[in-house]
Amino acid sequence: MARQLGHVKYKGTIGEIRHFKIKGMTGNFAGLKGGATGEQIKNDPGFVRTRENMNEFGGCAHAARSIRVGLNMLMKQMSDAQLTGRLTAIMKKINLEDLSEARGYRAILVSTQSKYLVGLNFNRNASFESSFIEPFELTSNENSNSSTLTVAAFNPAKSVIAPAGATHFRLINAVSVISDFAFNATTGVYEPIQQALNEMSNVEFSGYLDLTTAIAVPTVITSALPGEPEINDDVTVMNSIGIEFYQKAGNEYYLLNAGHALKIQTTF
Repeated sequence: MARQLGHVKYKGTIGEIRHFKIKGMTGNFAGLKGGATGEQIKNDPGFVRTRENMNEFGGCAHAARSIRVGLNMLMKQMSDAQLTGRLTAIMKKINLEDLSEARGYRAILVSTQSKYLVGLNFNRNASFESSFIEPFELTSNENSNSSTLTVAAFNPAKSVIAPAGATHFRLINAVSVISDFAFNATTGVYEPIQQALNEMSNVEFSGYLDLTTAIAVPTVITSALPGEPEINDDVTVMNSIGIEFYQKAGNEYYLLNAGHALKIQTTF
């Protein structure tokens, strides 16, 4: 793959060379066109492995999308340009762990392999642990449909690494559900085993906390899934914690464009 350094830009192909961009990367790229035709990939016996890989990749992409949808209200300020690809790669690792189905139809059993999700920062350029260094406690209830984040009294001036311009911050406790996915032979696609629970979520925030004022009482944030659903073995509840930064002007708080962080702290 070549990187274009000059000023001439074009869209499409010239001769055997095509011009393109890559999401998340600056600059323009060029490469030779070619490869198998769509008809070959669909029907040629030599591409059976390709079809299997494509089938499972589609399922992994669907599962990755469900994680983003469940936390949709936070994704704009919390994610980097490569998050979709990173989540899909995690789902593929989970997919490869299934030994019960034939290749090309392996399930995505997040419930048995959630270890791959724990510790994920939604923005790899802004980690929660580098923005908030105060100890905290995160506990779930016995029904696994609610979580409480507790932070003892602390001084933000010593515990919060804020971006320039920030005057206040809010802590976040989010619970969201991801179902296991399995291939449906009737529809020909991967589907969540527990459709009703998949993507269910709730996000709760602390109050607006002043970066220059010590907090004398514990900060407690409880987040519960709506309707107190019964959590079964086919789903995983992800408990994410985060921080977002604001600038106060008058009586209004304005969300900054950078510095926010969200991390999957644990699953249950």
